[in-house]
Amino acid sequence: GGKQQQQQQQQQRAYGFQFRTSQYGQHILSNPLIADAIVEKAELKPTDTVLEIGPGTGNLTVRLLPKCKRVVAVEIDARMIGEVQKRARAMGMQSKLTVIRGDATRVALPYFDVCVANLPYKISSPLTFRLLQHRPPFRAAVIMYQLEFAQRLCARPGTPHYCRLSINTQLLARVQHCIKVGRNNFKPPPKVESAVVRISPLSPPPPINFVEWDGLARLAFSRKNKTLGAIFRQSSVVRLLDANYRRVR
Repeated sequence: GGKQQQQQQQQQRAYGFQFRTSQYGQHILSNPLIADAIVEKAELKPTDTVLEIGPGTGNLTVRLLPKCKRVVAVEIDARMIGEVQKRARAMGMQSKLTVIRGDATRVALPYFDVCVANLPYKISSPLTFRLLQHRPPFRAAVIMYQLEFAQRLCARPGTPHYCRLSINTQLLARVQHCIKVGRNNFKPPPKVESAVVRISPLSPPPPINFVEWDGLARLAFSRKNKTLGAIFRQSSVVRLLDANYRRVR
């Protein structure tokens, strides 16, 4: 309607383009206090290489560049790449910024010490597990998620949000809920509330086959209101376990 048209005109005036919310999930973090808090939670060292996923117009990038050795930004939208490079040049720090154009769930990720990201929410799950399986392990990731996803990541056993996502993430990392972020801290505002989570991979990682573990977790959480005994007595599950056993025997 009229309000959306007004937002698009404001974006056009400010940046020379409109954000692609439906295509790329672009919601730019516009509150400088939240951006400062995210960088503070990253606890950067001057020797760090920082991986930034989805830098957008560079509101986090300009805060990261002075505090670390280099920033490697992964961005799919060429218009955003131009904007973030322009801001790095204006600071005289273009030599500390490397931009990889592509989809962060698919491109080869470089070595990094810390990851900072205001994620497009639809890639939250695949990207989180891609990061957790990255080797060598990084020190920490500070990531903006949809609030409900963040609650599931951080949930403890016996609480309503505890699920396969919680158990899998907490098997591989320590997770800490940092800040709840309201919709109006973004341009354009998303439909949901957000939250910042800090993820610190366990080092060394647990000595298990994650694919096998995830298969077990998927079964265990497939019917929330059933006991484990009832789940594992289902004929389809018994057949699956029997077939797997015969294959590995």
